[in-house]
Amino acid sequence: MSLSSKEPPSTVEEGSATTFTAVHPDILQSHILTRLDGPTLASASCVSSQLHALSAQDHLWTDICHSTWPSTSTPRLRQVISTFPDGARSFFAHAFPILVTDPTNNSPLNLDRSSTSSPSEIISAVDIYYQDKLIFTKVQETETVTGWFRCSPFRIDLLDHKDVVPTRLQHPDGDETCMALAEEMTLSWIVIDPIGRRAMNLSSYKPVSVQRHWLSGEVQVRFASILAGDHKRSASEFVQCGIVVTCSGSEGGKMLVREVYLQVEDMDGMHLKGKESLVILQRALEGKRRRVGRTRREEEGRTRFSKHIGKPAIFDEKNEEYAWNRCREIWIHRYPSEQFENECDSDEVRDAYAITN
Repeated sequence: MSLSSKEPPSTVEEGSATTFTAVHPDILQSHILTRLDGPTLASASCVSSQLHALSAQDHLWTDICHSTWPSTSTPRLRQVISTFPDGARSFFAHAFPILVTDPTNNSPLNLDRSSTSSPSEIISAVDIYYQDKLIFTKVQETETVTGWFRCSPFRIDLLDHKDVVPTRLQHPDGDETCMALAEEMTLSWIVIDPIGRRAMNLSSYKPVSVQRHWLSGEVQVRFASILAGDHKRSASEFVQCGIVVTCSGSEGGKMLVREVYLQVEDMDGMHLKGKESLVILQRALEGKRRRVGRTRREEEGRTRFSKHIGKPAIFDEKNEEYAWNRCREIWIHRYPSEQFENECDSDEVRDAYAITN
């Protein structure tokens, strides 16, 4: 009696390409999806219903949030993020994209909107990297219902006046200081409304300007985003959320972080008070986001900022004379008591133009 052997059934035919449906879900979840960053995981979730279900697991997005923004691993933010509709996935969808300013939105600011519609507190989650190494992370809560907050210029300081945060990284020195910081420092400043369960990132991700003080040697690295302002005065009125990081070198040459703060200004450099700034931030929290990949996001913030502070980009070799005059005007307006320090030759202008584009 002959016994006939029968090959076990296979989900993959011989010679055919392996598909995701042939891979065990445990392998997908533990060995493939865990290696993806946020934008890639979001794209993978659109491939099939199976990947959509697997990609929605909260622990995947929690790990991504913690690796992208170490500040989100604090107990306070863990609790806040857990209240978002889809947990960490919703938080990432709010905090990662670039804010989009809609110039066609002509709705005036309502500075008298009730306190129930404005957040009673905002949380700032801030992470700063230099040379891909974390050098600063902090979570700070700010009450917004006090008379002092509403009537004073809006400013959130993360360090007290005498506080200094040391790092293990070497502070760049000499002529390359500003260029090194412009290229290798990144910052994320997420503003969170814990009651409304909304969040947004106010940073340009990479610096929009870097300036070294000629006397002290301290370097101010500025990040910024542009938001819609008071449309009652002008349909094209904007404000800028400026984030400033001041750093210097220690006696041993290591980088020290001396100052990190956020303030809201109009395009003429006038500081806005807490009351009107809160309404602007509230509208931005409710506004649109532009979803781009990580690489495009690094330059998108700079590009959008340069479009709002002058007609052509500041560093445009085709408009070198305009760029020079415009830089001087901005410097004199912002720092009337300090000498304009942005003198450079045409090669340096072209180098700077390459950075911002």
